[in-house]
Amino acid sequence: MMKYIQTALFISISLILASCANETKSDTTYGKATTELIEMVEGNPEIKRLLIASIEKVKEINPDKVTNPAQSLEEYYEFVSWAETSMPWQLINPEGGENLTSDILQGVGYFYYLVDQPLPELEGNGNYRNTLQYVEPFSSWLVDFSKNWGAYLSTEDSWNETYYQTALAAESFGVSKGWYEDPSNWKTFNQFFSRYLKDPDQRPIASKDDSSIVVSAADAVPQGIWSIDSSSYIAGKEGVKIKLSVYNSIEKLIGEDSEYNKEFANGKFIHSFLSVNDYHRYHFPLSGTIKEVKVIPGKVAIGAVITWDPVLKEYTPDVSHIGWQSVETRGCVIVDTEEFGLVAMMPIGMATVSSVNFEENIKVGVEVSKGDPMGYFLFGGSDFIMIFQEKAGFTLDAPQGETEGTYAHRLMGEPIGRFQKD
Repeated sequence: MMKYIQTALFISISLILASCANETKSDTTYGKATTELIEMVEGNPEIKRLLIASIEKVKEINPDKVTNPAQSLEEYYEFVSWAETSMPWQLINPEGGENLTSDILQGVGYFYYLVDQPLPELEGNGNYRNTLQYVEPFSSWLVDFSKNWGAYLSTEDSWNETYYQTALAAESFGVSKGWYEDPSNWKTFNQFFSRYLKDPDQRPIASKDDSSIVVSAADAVPQGIWSIDSSSYIAGKEGVKIKLSVYNSIEKLIGEDSEYNKEFANGKFIHSFLSVNDYHRYHFPLSGTIKEVKVIPGKVAIGAVITWDPVLKEYTPDVSHIGWQSVETRGCVIVDTEEFGLVAMMPIGMATVSSVNFEENIKVGVEVSKGDPMGYFLFGGSDFIMIFQEKAGFTLDAPQGETEGTYAHRLMGEPIGRFQKD
């Protein structure tokens, strides 16, 4: 009942704001993270100016109130406060859920699009992009917001029969396919999001006894393969080092404190993207002995470059490029395969409420087999990186996608590539 009241309140507020956008609402009750945002913005004239400039730029690009409801600073506060206790598919569509995957992607895309507009005054500041989401203290507030929203999505207020039926009706989530555990186990949204398989047979592991076959670590779409040069930088598809080389450094990606960060010179780099509807547990794509395990804290940024398509009326993210992973919170598990050398496997938490979580047994010295559970993501965009040494001779041979130059979606356990045997 409370959720319906919140929905009606959000719609009413949006209508009022549309007709009197300049009116100050001193009697509005904001959520915890939004209150912190207001205190930070009102106490920091530069951040306030940048935030208003970013909101105004989005308004120029997309003046439509339906797909861009936050067209002033006050409306932005209202939007953020609404988001704190909303389901992910309700961010810009309070009645959302008919197309669950699209509603979530559009809502999260819009959340970041508002603060990811390139601003001339931020050029040359050394951040991954010259946008507000990378500027302190706003960047740190995004982390606080995500933790706050994540805490809500881990409460029983975040899940009910209506939400379950919404997910069940969304074919892309696969809930109706019989893959997953008993839905009665889901008491919160995050329990649903990080749902377990019913049993291992739901994701058979290809060529389990053939160590040269590498399988997909998660349900995801491979984005491509890149060469690593002799200085441990990831090169572009044409073999040209990307300009922002600091974001393409394997050493920085793995962590400068790692004793293995120089071991991947002249090797290969691949990454695969998980959409919001995918199974969000990741498994070992190969067998070996764990040599290093850690989580590297990062920002809660979108990473992908989002654009607005005025024809389709959609916010479209591009996750095919590389570099953004070094900005995000990321895990790193390095395994020694013996025959094919070291492999670094990196689950990447991306954007809202993303998190990297390992199983309790993932520790140095543990021997793992292809298909063994590694960990899971909670809500947020996600990516999975694999980095191979030169000696492995790894090739990516996943099936091609519908569009030239793309790859098809892979289920966890399906083959994604192979090592070169002697």
